[in-house]
Amino acid sequence: MQPSDHDLRAYLDEALPAEAMAQLEQQFRGDPQLVRRLAQLVAGRDGGLHALGDIWRRHRLSCPSRSQLESHSLRSLPAEESGYIKFHLLVVGCRWCQANLKDIEGHQAEPVDHSGARRWRYFQSSVGYLGGTK
Repeated sequence: MQPSDHDLRAYLDEALPAEAMAQLEQQFRGDPQLVRRLAQLVAGRDGGLHALGDIWRRHRLSCPSRSQLESHSLRSLPAEESGYIKFHLLVVGCRWCQANLKDIEGHQAEPVDHSGARRWRYFQSSVGYLGGTK
């Protein structure tokens, strides 16, 4: 079955689940016509032809902010907002937000002294760039 233009645009935005991305890449290898369709979509995008949905997906306007994801992981959001984030992560399957949440949870799991040492290294590496007051 041939993918829709919507599927191809989602492929370009890396917005498909990993399995679907792999399936499309396999199809590209054996279907020169599909590669031409993809190239036409890229040319249209580069030429400034955008649908509202394309802009919405490309700029990830439905994605929660990193601070919202952090609050979600700490279970400190209202139920409605947390419900939306669960939907976005599990049903929509947003790989960007899943990766962001995994990173946040990894930092939360760090021992306190380790994260403090990391902050100290950042401070030490930038101390020469900080302007002093006179």
